[in-house]
Amino acid sequence: MRQKLAQRPRLLQKAPVTAHALVFVAPPQDKPAYREALLMLGRVALSRKLPPPDVLSGWESAQWIYENIDGDLRQEAAAAVAELPVDWALVPMARRKKRLLVADMDSTIINVECLDELADFAGIKPEIAAITERAMRGELAFEPALLERVARLKGLPIEDLQRCYDERVRLNPGARTLVQTMRAGGARCVLVSGGFSFFTSRVAELAGFDEQRANVLLDDGKALTGEVQRPVLGREAKLETLRREAIALGIGAEESMAIGDGANDLDMIRVAGLGIAYRAKPIVAAEAHARIEHTSLESALFFQGYRRSEFVQ
Repeated sequence: MRQKLAQRPRLLQKAPVTAHALVFVAPPQDKPAYREALLMLGRVALSRKLPPPDVLSGWESAQWIYENIDGDLRQEAAAAVAELPVDWALVPMARRKKRLLVADMDSTIINVECLDELADFAGIKPEIAAITERAMRGELAFEPALLERVARLKGLPIEDLQRCYDERVRLNPGARTLVQTMRAGGARCVLVSGGFSFFTSRVAELAGFDEQRANVLLDDGKALTGEVQRPVLGREAKLETLRREAIALGIGAEESMAIGDGANDLDMIRVAGLGIAYRAKPIVAAEAHARIEHTSLESALFFQGYRRSEFVQ
């Protein structure tokens, strides 16, 4: 009897889940793009004898469920919509709706690079933006590039931080909906940035994140000192945030989603169960599980199988 009981857990083990969803999203106002993507990806599905797609949002998003995928499917799907202004993803059905979101801030959740905008107030935006671009492409190490740029902001009045936030910072389309919908679905949402806590604290509250982490600009009470509080939060810290948050939730990395646009987001994007490149630098787009290039951050919800009727504004 003991031997039979000991063997029972093996009998209850399930076979590996291989089902995937192939989902696409078109800009809501672009019906021709939706129609063409539906046709082209429908041909790919039909060649594998799949039934008609499941529509997640009329004239916007649809998906096909593949019980098994072959080595050619991703390449065929990419070729089918390569000339269309649509975003798409091929994602496992298992644990599809993520329980953890870790998001970059600058040029991902918001529309600007805050450091570049602060540099504009100091009158040195072109030279600072050039360094930012190289760092985001992975051509420069993040920490020394950050320290160099911040040093050039020495003497900037601290009032300019609030001016910068008020005049320049805006949530990217779909950012609040992404966060609010995932939270309503039970996910924890964390904003993590190599930028500055002055901005992340405000953006996190605006979008509805549970937590935020970023670097701290130092000042003397009147102006920036040109220094950042140590240790500097960069690429490794972003990855560590994802891992630590997942452990705290008692989940594996496969139940997390990471989204960003620059080289310092790459490690967390690689490790997450769904790593998304949002209008990203080529080094990031090449390795992400999915890309958002043509549509809003709401596409990250469609990729997880949410229907528009489930979105929380």
